[in-house]
Amino acid sequence: MQDNLATPTSSTQENLTSLTDSALPNVEVFGTGGTISGGSNSATDVTDYQSGEFSVQSLLENVPEIAQVANISATQVTNTSSSDITSDILLSMSKRANALLHGNVSGIVITHGTNTMEETAFFLELTAQTAKPIVLVGAMRPATAISADGPMNLLNAINLAASPDAVSRGVMIALNDYIGSAFYISKTHSTSLDTFKAPDQGYLGQFVGGKAKFYYEPSRVNGLANFDVTAMDQLPEVNILYCYQDISEKHLNAMIEAGSDGLVIATSGNGSVPTHVKSKLQELKTQGYPIVLSTRTGNGYVTHKDFAIASGFLNPQKARILLMLALTKTKQIDEIERLFGTQEV
Repeated sequence: MQDNLATPTSSTQENLTSLTDSALPNVEVFGTGGTISGGSNSATDVTDYQSGEFSVQSLLENVPEIAQVANISATQVTNTSSSDITSDILLSMSKRANALLHGNVSGIVITHGTNTMEETAFFLELTAQTAKPIVLVGAMRPATAISADGPMNLLNAINLAASPDAVSRGVMIALNDYIGSAFYISKTHSTSLDTFKAPDQGYLGQFVGGKAKFYYEPSRVNGLANFDVTAMDQLPEVNILYCYQDISEKHLNAMIEAGSDGLVIATSGNGSVPTHVKSKLQELKTQGYPIVLSTRTGNGYVTHKDFAIASGFLNPQKARILLMLALTKTKQIDEIERLFGTQEV
């Protein structure tokens, strides 16, 4: 592994600035692990490395140019693969981010694994109580790789969080010189650096020479729901069922019997499910059990359905996040449908 990257420390709070520049904005960095902090004994290993080998402090110290952009302090929230990020971690980060952003912090940057980054970003989009920027950043190559993309991504993300132009643009993801909206952007490739895309909606902007350049003025997602999680200690359990030919309703029943408070189905096409499953969904809706239909296609809008809740533009993993939060407010199917913005009009 590279000598200039330190191993993780036991401290959960790491103040990286012994001196602060009053002319610079204050940016807080949350470290959660992922590929950006991953390591391997081989500089050409970009697939079998270990996530979370380096602390957030070592990542920041490896990019000294950050000191010219902002006053930085950092918290090591966890140091693991993004597959191990839990709803408890999401709640904790959201609460801490909102508290800090109501103070003298100009923006938050979260280093995160790319596999579930869009889920964390979407959760924070729905629970942010501020117009200040929250930026998620990661990498597709580990820190020990030749031409690792993490350092430049991290510098770009901090530039973005410190920029006044980033205010009121919602939670953003910054990778590969592009800026994406947390509501729309998703990981679209398992290994490519150019993986985060929103094919229908596009990007918010891009980085040019390390500076954020936006394509248009700040705009708000239509019908965006917002949830205050300050008093929440846990979230309802919501699971995802993948739809395919010959799927049996017994799998649906098994998830419900196991304790799911609601379900999302990754359907084929525009909310399409087999006829026998549709009948079961209609029965469950009548009983008041919430099921959301999304699409496994990767893009597109799921339109209103009489037998279940439609997800609109949300893919299965984002629909799950919204359903979890919706269930903290209401158990009424029509109210949940209204939060998804796909009710019949």
